[in-house]
Amino acid sequence: MVQHLHIIGICGTAMAGLAALAKEKGWRVSGSDAGIYPPMSIFLEQQNIQIFEGFSADNLNPAPDQVLVGNAISRGNPELEALMDMGLPYCSGAQWLYENVLSARHPVVVTGTHGKTSTTSLIAKVLDRGGWQPGFFIGGIPRDFGQGVRFPKSQWVVVEGDEYDTAFFDKRPKFLHYRPRTLILHNLEFDHADIYPDLEAIRKQFRLLLRSVPASGHILANGDDPEINALLPHAFSKVITYGFNKENDYYAKLEQEDCRRWQIYKGDELLLKVDWNLIGRHNVINGMAAATVALVHGMEPKLIKAGLEEFKGVARRLQKRCELKGITVYDDFAHHPTAIKTTLQGLQAVVSGKGRVWVVLEPRSNTMRRRIHQDSLGQALAPADKIILARPAPRGLTKDEMLDVDDIVKKLNIEKNSPKGDSAYVVTDATQAVELLSSQLQAGDQVVIMSNGGFDGIHAKIEAHLAE
Repeated sequence: MVQHLHIIGICGTAMAGLAALAKEKGWRVSGSDAGIYPPMSIFLEQQNIQIFEGFSADNLNPAPDQVLVGNAISRGNPELEALMDMGLPYCSGAQWLYENVLSARHPVVVTGTHGKTSTTSLIAKVLDRGGWQPGFFIGGIPRDFGQGVRFPKSQWVVVEGDEYDTAFFDKRPKFLHYRPRTLILHNLEFDHADIYPDLEAIRKQFRLLLRSVPASGHILANGDDPEINALLPHAFSKVITYGFNKENDYYAKLEQEDCRRWQIYKGDELLLKVDWNLIGRHNVINGMAAATVALVHGMEPKLIKAGLEEFKGVARRLQKRCELKGITVYDDFAHHPTAIKTTLQGLQAVVSGKGRVWVVLEPRSNTMRRRIHQDSLGQALAPADKIILARPAPRGLTKDEMLDVDDIVKKLNIEKNSPKGDSAYVVTDATQAVELLSSQLQAGDQVVIMSNGGFDGIHAKIEAHLAE
């Protein structure tokens, strides 16, 4: 008999992915959510998964065999309250993933403050290109596969390891459920200010994660990151390092400033040369992590090279949305100063004075709306020629707690010697941002929209203005 799995909060990236995995495993799947928008809404429609708009006890009739509760769902939610009153079995998505997919296989788990989605996608691509038939669970959509999840046809499963908490009843990070046999420690900075008081609280969770890797497993670490290096004495497993520094077990050498051509070395031995379409040092370090996974587990360098070079990228990671009248518009998910800075630096290296780089940033995440990155955000945006910063929504924060975008813009204009204030701007919403862009864009400009949400359909609005 086909079992029925219902997911409360199904349109979150992770939960939508679990819905697809469950359906592939043979479950009948339904779900509910309050915020239904692309790309996850389109993804779920393509999977023919029933979605209920809004939360209601009626969504649990007939009663499902099991319910997954998304980590954004809190007590007081009418559907959750009905679920608990009915006594139906429920668990977190992370628990379901381990019990139904990971427990009998070799989980390759990618962790870090940023770069997780791209790195996990690269690893999946390289292992797939090598014929290893991996499954994967990724918090985004790799363009090589068209979806962020796939049920494994072998022992290999590549998982994006999120440090955010699991569910209303389980405040551990999701990655503590996954029990990796190969763990990637990619980078570590402070994030998620809504649930972690400081960086030390996150370090503690990573130290716990190290305990879950068996002695026969592998820990692959970015040896260029000081926070990662500080974690390594807590490891119980073999540690292999990667990065740009020659002291790492595997290290990269750049052939071009835009990072499109680079080499991988082990000691003095050249293992392979990479010539790909990605730009920026951050993508090279992502590629190094993927290559190291494959090298450590015995894949031939020529297959690794093919996987890296054929990689098409990830949706919303400097993804070109349109190119009209000599103006290019990109969509990017970056919502941490380090990711913002490296992305803009990479694009500037490609543009190289041939046009202006615009960045339009919506500070939307719980951390970005706070003053946590008040000082570092301006430095991160500085590589752009023109900056548009949207005023964040309060959503429960006081004025003193919120990011002061006016101060950031003021300092950017001083730094860029713009007495008229024409290098950096504050806007209230997407419409105002589009109006500002429309009045100033010129051929050769590159426009990067950075938001971890839809930003009120700003990409389509810009495209419509350019088309007119």
